[in-house]
Amino acid sequence: MDNVVVRWIVDAWWRLARTARGKPLGAIGGGIVLTLVVIALLAPVLATADPVAQDADSILLSPGADHWLGTDNLGRDLWSRIAHGARVSLGVGFVSIALGSAIGGLAGLVGGYYGRLADAALQQVSDALMAFPTLVLALGIVAILGASATNVVIAIALVQAPRAARVGRSQALAVKSTEYVAASRLVGAGSVQIMFKHVLPHCLAPFIVIFTNALGIAIVLEASLSFLGLGVPAPEPSWGGMLAGPGRDYFNVAPWMAIWPGLAIALSVYGFNLLGDALRDVLDPRQRLL
Repeated sequence: MDNVVVRWIVDAWWRLARTARGKPLGAIGGGIVLTLVVIALLAPVLATADPVAQDADSILLSPGADHWLGTDNLGRDLWSRIAHGARVSLGVGFVSIALGSAIGGLAGLVGGYYGRLADAALQQVSDALMAFPTLVLALGIVAILGASATNVVIAIALVQAPRAARVGRSQALAVKSTEYVAASRLVGAGSVQIMFKHVLPHCLAPFIVIFTNALGIAIVLEASLSFLGLGVPAPEPSWGGMLAGPGRDYFNVAPWMAIWPGLAIALSVYGFNLLGDALRDVLDPRQRLL
């Protein structure tokens, strides 16, 4: 498995470099994502103002030298809230999609490899979850569990899991009937060893693609839940929470309160979509024939 993964990583990096030259939009998407990640990681350094500290003397200030993006109705610095909000919004997105992909992908591998009852149960559960629109399902889960960052992560993970399960199942079905898997069985390899040594490496490429594309969806879901009052509780800054309430109420007086978080959400989704499209071109085996 190690040699397969190393060869796959090296080949993917070379294809990524060629794709970046041939498809600059993918490089732009990667640049946007990298910038947002750096801002999120270095938020305490880049935005030193307390994102939740109120200042009665700085209410609704327009963008300027002291407050780059202006202030809100409570005098809080919007640049600091956007930067620290990136940690919340991106963090929720990364953790929820990683959790959902891991759970769903593993379930899909098991169901696709073993088939029969396990596969039938997997398909029934996946179909039931995917029958609901993503936002409706996430709303229902958070409404039951309560509004918190942890429950938002759980809700988005459950939205992502059946999609990852389908990818894992399709890859397991394609790989388990190959000759090298049959040869591994003949030499005494167990099912778990075969899944991790032969099946899992072939799932890395599609999982990376759906992971990247799903991050944009996760950010929109987190923002939607926060906008509806079921996301990350105030005063913790999140992009969706900044759009809700004051962002709408003061739009005619201080439009920057809604413009900046809205722009952050739009840029992040745009960046992840561009990056996901580029990664699909890099990692899709069919592209190797082009």
